[in-house]
Amino acid sequence: MKVAVLDINGKDTGRKAELSKDVFAIDPNNHAVYLDVKQYLANQRQGTHKAKERAEITGSTRKIKKQKGTGTARAGSIKSGVFKGGGRMFGPRPRNYGFKLNKNVKRLARKSALTKKANEKAITVLEDFNFETPKTQNFTALLNALGLQGKKSLFVLGASNNNVYLSSRNLKGSDVITSSELSTYKILNANQVILLESSLEGIESNLSK
Repeated sequence: MKVAVLDINGKDTGRKAELSKDVFAIDPNNHAVYLDVKQYLANQRQGTHKAKERAEITGSTRKIKKQKGTGTARAGSIKSGVFKGGGRMFGPRPRNYGFKLNKNVKRLARKSALTKKANEKAITVLEDFNFETPKTQNFTALLNALGLQGKKSLFVLGASNNNVYLSSRNLKGSDVITSSELSTYKILNANQVILLESSLEGIESNLSK
């Protein structure tokens, strides 16, 4: 699969980039995509929620009323969850929501997501570029040149570039990552995936294992 390579001004350079069929043109597996996205979102949860239970409430330990003869239910402590100010029954406790996922399933999910974007013509290949200094204005000009203003975009770099990353950080709809940080969720969450030429080799080597 060949895709035109664009420059930083959004113009065709006349060169073509070859996208591997083993990564960008497979039979998508929707269940693998679901599992990978589910794991990504689960890992974002802090799991620090906590409610005080009966043993953690400060209050009197005396028996509220006699055991029999009141005509109402038995009650032994004001800290019981049935009373106002009592402990929470079966309340949330700190926990880790993450779960393990096979590496092969993750690779399949990411290849499926990239294939979906390729089928939707939502993948752009851009020649490598750099900014002399971190400026949001430079990155905004790049988005305008590519027709991505107002759209969610994912830029995939071959290697970490601090100037490009810092230039995009203030723009809510744009995300800049390296090929090693590629995830199914980020691919699907973007309206357009922009792959720098230097990232293609890393993506294909990581996902073709």
